[in-house]
Amino acid sequence: MSFNNKVVIVTGASSGIGAAVAKEFSSEGAQVVMVGRNEAKLSAVAAECDKPLVIRADVANDDDARRIIDETIKQFGKLDVLVNNAGLGSNTSCILEGDIMNEYDNLMRVNLRAVIHLTKLAAPHLIKTKGNIVNISSVGGSITPKLPNFISYCVTKAGLNHFSACAALELGPKGVRVNTISPGPVKTSLIDRSNIPLTWNELENATILKRLSEPREIAHLVLFLASDKAVGITSSNYIIDNGASNYH
Repeated sequence: MSFNNKVVIVTGASSGIGAAVAKEFSSEGAQVVMVGRNEAKLSAVAAECDKPLVIRADVANDDDARRIIDETIKQFGKLDVLVNNAGLGSNTSCILEGDIMNEYDNLMRVNLRAVIHLTKLAAPHLIKTKGNIVNISSVGGSITPKLPNFISYCVTKAGLNHFSACAALELGPKGVRVNTISPGPVKTSLIDRSNIPLTWNELENATILKRLSEPREIAHLVLFLASDKAVGITSSNYIIDNGASNYH
């Protein structure tokens, strides 16, 4: 899958899935725009890519969101692919305990509102190139969470799934495809930061295949959906969770 001369924005590119996506696109010849908040981590990932444009920004900040698109167009003159990967994990709040409204607002601001805003800003440029969008969601957006402290996170991802389908419906006639990927547990720091009361071994045992995904596996699916091989795919949600969502 060659992406020579394609311009790709990857948010949350400083670690985990986003870093893997940025490196895979770069290895396939894309001109990658790496977006993240941690400058040191961004620089470390950028060192493994071929001359990426690195933008330190908070996607939830409206001025930063506009700057991401403006700097991309100024540097490359176009945009072919937008990968909305940046996201926050859940912490500890649930309905009966903790400050669920504060957590909900924080997660919604990054996991959904920022995606909607970046999509709005990127759409005119993607229409010109007949480009596409890949949104990184979660299996939690499709199933009821077994852990109450994941309510807010799962609600944001359910919203992202629905927004993606609606965006695909509106942008499709303009030649722009929009798809979603819903990973299960992936070996990234997001799970550790989310205070999940489960060990990695317990998470593995909660899947059919008794394994967890590596970030690069998600990246491979992102590249497929962004490529011409997926020219007939839009408004789809691809689950990649080692069978976790169907394991009881």
